[in-house]
This record gives sequence, structure tokens and C-alpha cells, in this order.
Amino acid sequence: MIPVNSVLQVGFFPDSMQAEINRRFRPTCLLDPNAPAPAGNFQAILVRSNTKLPEALVRQIPSIRLVTTCGVGYDNLPLTYLKKQGIKATNTPGVLNDAVCELAIGMMFGLMRRIPESQEFLKSGEWSKGLFPLTTTLAGKKVGILGMGRIGQDLAKRLEPFKVEILYNGPSKKDVPYRYISSVKELAEQSDVLFLACPASAATDKIIDAAILDALGSNSYLINIARGSVINESALLDALQQKRIAGAALDVFDNEPNPNPAFLSLDNVLLTPHIGSATSETRIAMTNLAVDNLEAFFNQQPLLTEVRN
Repeated sequence: MIPVNSVLQVGFFPDSMQAEINRRFRPTCLLDPNAPAPAGNFQAILVRSNTKLPEALVRQIPSIRLVTTCGVGYDNLPLTYLKKQGIKATNTPGVLNDAVCELAIGMMFGLMRRIPESQEFLKSGEWSKGLFPLTTTLAGKKVGILGMGRIGQDLAKRLEPFKVEILYNGPSKKDVPYRYISSVKELAEQSDVLFLACPASAATDKIIDAAILDALGSNSYLINIARGSVINESALLDALQQKRIAGAALDVFDNEPNPNPAFLSLDNVLLTPHIGSATSETRIAMTNLAVDNLEAFFNQQPLLTEVRN
């Protein structure tokens, strides 16, 4: 059981997720993360991974012992402060892998086969005037994955049937049947399609820069399902505008929900509004895992998915 008035929910949750939360317990809600903390002896905070949790808010509530974020990413949390104060944190890995990988595969084919443009070509009547331009086949290509964690490994398994060679880079080799590439630049050089599935951290901040994009080259594609911060967006925009890479599919951006408008005028991008985990089934599973962590905490049981960083 989660005691009444013990959990502060920070930020907005979609209706289906909020209904699941309310079914299991009754939080106190603070929709604006930058507003003053409400009165109460809260021991835990519940937040979504797309809501930045201000350190200043946590400081106002000295009774907080746990922060639970609903999402696999936890770059929205003031981790340094939490660790210093001995406040534990949890996230919701694993339960969103299927949805994120499904979108990643869909974005890859949408980009390489130009599916959105082909639909508009048909709808506009252009088909009666000529043929749609030829696109690119995936089979026989080399596909690189930057980040071979849970999502990266699940993504690789889904790519195997498409007759591709899978390469990867990360902090260390993994026990996987794919070729490890020791540098990001070399991975880009060898990849016809490069997926970004790495966590957001100081080590990955702007890791995809002009040099990496030049290494990727004019016939290769970039697909980002990680975080906007892992790409230098100015360098990416320049590479796309100058056709130094073939194209990019982006589900995440630096300035969400208001990405750089320069992306909107490009004809070699496929853009989605951070919907990697945005299926009804996945969001309910994420919500329940977050609440399961809260219940474990209040029942003095081991946390299911504690953030160890």
C-alpha cells in the first residue's frame, strides 16, 4: 500500500496513465514543476521522463527519499543532488523496448523508401504524370547501432531478418553476435544506416558532430531514437542541407516540443514527435512499473529498477 499524501506527482500525465495511477493510489499533483512545493510530508516524487524535475523543487521537500521517473531515460532528474542527499531513483526500462524498436524500424523504412512522400505523390495526382523516384533497399547494407544496451540489443534482433550486417559501438564489448567497432567515427564510416540508441550523459552529449556526419557520408542514413542531446543539431542541419548525408529520421530533439523549424523545410528527413514509447499498451506498462517501484519502497522491499548511476 502507498500511504495517502505520501507521493507528489510532478507534471502532466496523459489521461490513460493518470487513470492507472489513480486506480492504484491517490497522489498529490503539482502540474507546474517550477511552482512552489505544496505543503505535505511527501516521501516520494513521481514524474515522467519528459518533465524536467528541478533540483530547487526537491530541495523544498527535505522528506523526499525516492524519485520515480516514468520512462527509460533519467536525464530529467537532478542525479548529482539526489545522490548527495541519499535519495534513491528508479526508471522504467525494458517495458518500452518493443514500442521503441517498432518505431525505429518503421522510421528506417519510412526514410529509406520515402513512404510519407510516396503517399503524398499518389494523393496529389502526380502518379498520373510520372513515376515516383527510385528509393534505397536495406538488404545487403551495414547497419550500425551506437549503444548496445537493452534497446540496442532488441533492435539488433529485429534487424537480423533483413539480410544486413550489424555493427555496434559502446563503452565496452557485449556478449552479442555482432561486430564491435571501437570508435564512433569508424562505426559511422562503415555504416549505411546508423541508429542512435545510447543514453543521454556527459559522455554522449553532442557525440554526433560534423566529423561523425562526414564519416557517415552522402549515401548513409541517421536514425535517432535516443535523446536530442546526443546530436549537434547545427551540424546535422548543415549536413542535411548540403546533402552530406542521405537523410535522417528523428524522434527526439534538443528543444522539445518546439524543435528547430529549419528541420521542417528539409526533404531528406522523417520527423516524429517523441513517440517511441507512445502506445497505449506501453504507457500503461510503464506506469505500472513506476507504481510498482513506489509500492516496493513503501513496503520496504528492494526497488525493481533502481538507477545506479
